Amino acid sequence: MLILRKIILMRKLANNELGRLDVEGFRQSEKNPVVVVLDNVRSLNNIGSIFRTCDAFRISRLILCGISTPPPHRDIHKTALGAELSVDWQYYENTLDAVKDLKKQKYYITALEQTETSIALNRFQPIQPIALIFGNEIHGVSQDVINLCDAAVEIPQFGTKHSLNVAVSVGIVLWEVAG
Repeated sequence: MLILRKIILMRKLANNELGRLDVEGFRQSEKNPVVVVLDNVRSLNNIGSIFRTCDAFRISRLILCGISTPPPHRDIHKTALGAELSVDWQYYENTLDAVKDLKKQKYYITALEQTETSIALNRFQPIQPIALIFGNEIHGVSQDVINLCDAAVEIPQFGTKHSLNVAVSVGIVLWEVAG
């Protein structure tokens, strides 16, 4: 039996056809009431990637804490591709201080972490405004920070590993919470 398939040609869009905002347009646009907090994220490539993801979802702010290097830095720029210029960001030496300030501003503080009471991401009902805390590549979110959280969320996983790359995790969680 001969099966005929209709071939549909697709043309990739050029960047100027995507209708993207420029940096000033981004800064003036309405943002999602989401703050991303990085608790001692070490990798500059991860930080740059997270800037890009925060730009993609128009989050209101990225907070870098502890050993999370703030811009400008060439390794951040390499993966952020300029998103470090569009996304509002702050730096705190101590993540606890950042979380305490966010609590005063009435943010719902949520860690992405595996805890005794964590909620599977696909069952999580976010309360906004929300602050999402992502931890160090090896140690995760510190226990002292978890102690200040209103909730913990985890991404269901089905393989042999117990964690995902932090930049990948930010993308997955922002898709669910701010997408």
